[in-house]
Amino acid sequence: MRVLVIQNYDGSGLGQVATALDEAGAEIDLRMAHHGEALPENSDGYDAAVILGGGQNALADDEYPYIPPLLELARDFSNKDKAVLGICLGSQLLARAFGGKNQIGGAREFGWCPVSLTDAGAADPVLRHAPRDFSIFQWHDDTFSIPEGALHLASSHVASSQAFRVGRATYGVQFHFEADQKLVREWNAAFADTIAQKQPQWPALYEAEAARHGPGADAAGLALARAWVGMI
Repeated sequence: MRVLVIQNYDGSGLGQVATALDEAGAEIDLRMAHHGEALPENSDGYDAAVILGGGQNALADDEYPYIPPLLELARDFSNKDKAVLGICLGSQLLARAFGGKNQIGGAREFGWCPVSLTDAGAADPVLRHAPRDFSIFQWHDDTFSIPEGALHLASSHVASSQAFRVGRATYGVQFHFEADQKLVREWNAAFADTIAQKQPQWPALYEAEAARHGPGADAAGLALARAWVGMI
């Protein structure tokens, strides 16, 4: 199993998705696209692709000119029935790739937040491994519309487009199910200045929030990661 991973931002990472891929014995080809590392021309030689999150928005082609080719690459994987996973920014890019409309700003969620599965999500081979209602880590300002023909799998009160599926195994997931408590702690340190500006109360709240929501979110996130890897 060979998996292409596109990293869009320093400090992002696979988190619990790495755990599930390691369990499956996957070989990972990591491309730091935001640092100019070239993308493959197509999906040949790969079984799946993961597109991670980032601080930029999904329409930032001028600053990140690799975005349009990345959209083409994602469509190539999906059209060849290879599994694709986009998380946070990755989900926003997948929505754009398949005809959804991106909304920049106006949908801020941060911290462990409630998410609910739709009926389609509760029946989905990946999303059904999470509870019908659960808390999971979020960090985004933007949102998107569900692409036409895609299945809408999960929603929240702030951003209804929390997860969707195109075809058999192309998943866009807005929430950070890969971010277990270990990764969130790393983000607290790596992005301390950004968090202090946007969420100044977070350092004081973190320990209590982690104790309240962390164990359940970690369990749900790992279950989702394993289920998606099972689709490869």
